[in-house]
Amino acid sequence: MSELVFDVSLHPRPRGAVAGAMLRDARGDWPTLVVPREAAGERMAIDFDLALERLAALERLYVEPDGSFVWVGPGNEGRWQIDGNAYERLGRVLVVEVKGRCPIAEWDRFLNVWGWPADPLMVQLVRAGVFVDEPTFRRLAAVRGTIAEG
Repeated sequence: MSELVFDVSLHPRPRGAVAGAMLRDARGDWPTLVVPREAAGERMAIDFDLALERLAALERLYVEPDGSFVWVGPGNEGRWQIDGNAYERLGRVLVVEVKGRCPIAEWDRFLNVWGWPADPLMVQLVRAGVFVDEPTFRRLAAVRGTIAEG
């Protein structure tokens, strides 16, 4: 089973994001994004309550009104789990912190909750403290097996 392992936060990708320095690790060089200071605090397009409704519609996903959630895969050999918290500002989603592991197809379903692919997202690698675009995140997570190490 192809899966992603992660400890990241999801943010809306601002129009002014530009290529940054490469993140180098034992598995390769990864392009990063630099976000303009004025884009700090930019919110996702999706309404917070609508996002929670979309989360609740996913099978085996439990969500609290405060935005915390856990989603588990079926209890077979391919068991997986992701959990995290969505934060809001002025009624819209500000950021989503998420960690765990899941198949790529489930990651796509999870991103759909937040408006992707229509609304572009960027991913912050929590431990490395850098932003990457969503395709780079996929390659990195697949190669590394875990991005928790930064």
